[in-house]
Amino acid sequence: MRFIKFVLILFTFVLTSSSFAQDIELFQQFNGRYDYTAIGNTLNPFENNLDSSFCFPLASSSADLNLPATNTITAAYLYWAGSGSGDTNVTLNGLAVEADDTYTVDYTENANTLTYFSCYADVTSFIISEGNTTYELSDLDISEVLTTNSTYCSNRTNFAGWSIYIVYEDAALPLNQVNLYQGLEIINRNNQEKIIDIDNLNVIDNVGAKIGFLTWEGDNSLNFGESLSINDNIISNPPLNLGDNAFNGTNTFTNSNTYYNCDLDVYDIQNNISIGDTSATIKLTTGDYDQNGQFRADLIIINNIITVLNSQLPDATILLDNYTINCGDRTIVVDYTVFNVNSTDILPANTPIAFYADGILIGQSLTENPIAIDASESGTITLILPDEINDIFLLTLFVDDDLSGDGTVAEIIETNNSTESIVELLTVPPVQVLPNHMSCNEGFNSATFNLVELFLSVINTSNDIVFYETLEDLETDENAISNPGDYSNTNNPQTIYVKADNAPCYDVYEFQVAVENCPPYVPEGFSPNNDGTNDWFNIQGLYDIFENHELKIFNRYGTLIFEGDNNQKWYGLVNRGINNHGKLVPVGTYFYILTPNDDNYKPLIGWVYVSY
Repeated sequence: MRFIKFVLILFTFVLTSSSFAQDIELFQQFNGRYDYTAIGNTLNPFENNLDSSFCFPLASSSADLNLPATNTITAAYLYWAGSGSGDTNVTLNGLAVEADDTYTVDYTENANTLTYFSCYADVTSFIISEGNTTYELSDLDISEVLTTNSTYCSNRTNFAGWSIYIVYEDAALPLNQVNLYQGLEIINRNNQEKIIDIDNLNVIDNVGAKIGFLTWEGDNSLNFGESLSINDNIISNPPLNLGDNAFNGTNTFTNSNTYYNCDLDVYDIQNNISIGDTSATIKLTTGDYDQNGQFRADLIIINNIITVLNSQLPDATILLDNYTINCGDRTIVVDYTVFNVNSTDILPANTPIAFYADGILIGQSLTENPIAIDASESGTITLILPDEINDIFLLTLFVDDDLSGDGTVAEIIETNNSTESIVELLTVPPVQVLPNHMSCNEGFNSATFNLVELFLSVINTSNDIVFYETLEDLETDENAISNPGDYSNTNNPQTIYVKADNAPCYDVYEFQVAVENCPPYVPEGFSPNNDGTNDWFNIQGLYDIFENHELKIFNRYGTLIFEGDNNQKWYGLVNRGINNHGKLVPVGTYFYILTPNDDNYKPLIGWVYVSY
C-alpha cells in the first residue's frame, strides 16, 4: 500500500460566515495483526439542542474498557474536546494528563467568532498498566468560557466530551493496516460538504474493512442532509446511525444513543470497497430544507478518522550504518541495512538498491534474501567516485529503485525508501618540503642514513611515521622502506616521502638525502706482510668513491714503480719498469701522487712508509 494522503477540499465561505481548522492528516500507522477499539463518554447531561437546553457540562463521566485476554495493547490516545480555546490539563483515574497537542477551530457568524478545541495525549503506558477497568475523566473545565461568552449556550454549541482510542495486536487477526488520522475541521450550513480522497490503496481483502470517526457537536435533532459516504455509497448502521443522520450523539462500541453532542462511530465498509481498489473517497455532508422550506444544518466538528484495511505488502526502508573513506582516495566503502519493519508481507530477494552522489548514480546492489516482517538485512558496497563529484557531496541510498523512479515492489509507503548523508572526502594536504641531508659517499654514490632521526630532528611528533621512495607508493601504501633507521640510498640524490598519521587523515613530507665525495684519508704507512693487518695502502674514502682516480707510487729516486686505479690497489708490489716487476718493494719511504679526477679536488702528493 503506497503512501496514503488526504486531499482536503476547502471551501471559501460566503455571506457572513467563516471558519478556521487544522487539516485532518495521517497521525499514526500500524501494520500487522492490529485492530482498534474505543471508549469514551460525554460531559453533556443531555443534547444541547433540546428546548430545555443546559449550559454547563458535568464535572466527570466514565466508560469501561473490556478487552479480551488475547488482545495486547500497542497504543492508546486520549482525546478531549469542548467549547472554547482549550483546557489542556485533565485527570484520568487520578492521573494528571497534559495535552501533547491542541487543535482549535474558529467559526464566525454574524461577526461573532466562537472557538472550539480538541486535545490529545499519548496515554499508552497508563492504559497498559491499568488494563481493563472503568476510566473516569474529570477536570475538563470550560465553565469560565461559557460564562464569559454566553453565545455558546444561546446558540446551543456548548459541549464537552472525551474518548480513548486503543490499538491492539492479536495473533488471530489478519494482516491489517490501521491508519489513524487526526486534526480538527468543521462542516456546517456554509461549509456543507467535506471530501477526503484516500489514494494509492491496494486492497487485498475487503473482509473486515471498516472506518471509524470521532466527531463533536453533532445533534440527533438536526438531521438535515447529514450523511456519510464512501465511494459515493452512503453508509449507515441502523438503527443507531441512519443514512440521513450520521452524527447524532451515538457510540457504536456501546450501542448508545446518549453520547450527547459526541459521536464515536465505526462502520463496516467491506461492501463499499473492493479487492484491487487503489483509492477511496469519503464524503461528509450536512444541510437541507425542512418541511417549511427553511434551510437548516448541523454543526459537526471532525476530530479523527481511523481505517482498518487488510493489507499484505512489504515496506522497504534503508539506513546508512557507516562509511569508510581513506585519505586522498575517491573510494568509499558503505555499510547499510535494509529494513522491512513497517510491513505486512515479506520483502522479496533481489530488491534493487541504488547509490547516488549529488544525484549521479555511482553504484547498484540487490538484497540477497527475502526479508521477513520486522526483519532486516545488512550489506556492504565499495563505490568509486567519478572525478566530477566534489570533495563534499550528498550521498543518497535508495532501496527499491530501478532507476526509473517507480521501483519494482509495491509497498505500504512509497516515499520512505531513501536516506542521505553529507560526505566529505579526506583530501591529502599539500606536501611539506623539509631540509635536505648530505652524507659522505660510502661507495658507489651511496651512504647510510637514519631517516627516523633526520625526520624527527625537524618535525617533533609522536604519530606513526612511514617512509617511502615514491609518492605513488605512499598514496597506495605499498613498498614502504623496511629499515628506515639504516637506509642506503639507491639514487643520488634520493627523494624520501614521509606519511605521518594525523587522524582522520595524514600529513605528507618530502626531503632529499644525497652523498658527496668527502676528502680521502691517506695513511702514513702499511706493512704488506700478509698478517691480515694493514697489508695494503688503504686510502680510506677513495675506492668505489673516487671511482676514476689514478694512483702513482715513486721510489726515492723518483722512479715510477706502481700505477693503480679503482680496481688496482697497492699491496707493495712493483707493476712498472723491467726490473723487480711483481716483487715487493723494500722497506723505506715512497712517494705518491693521487689524482682523484674530481672537479672538487686537486691531486694529492705525499709519502708513505713501507715496513714489514
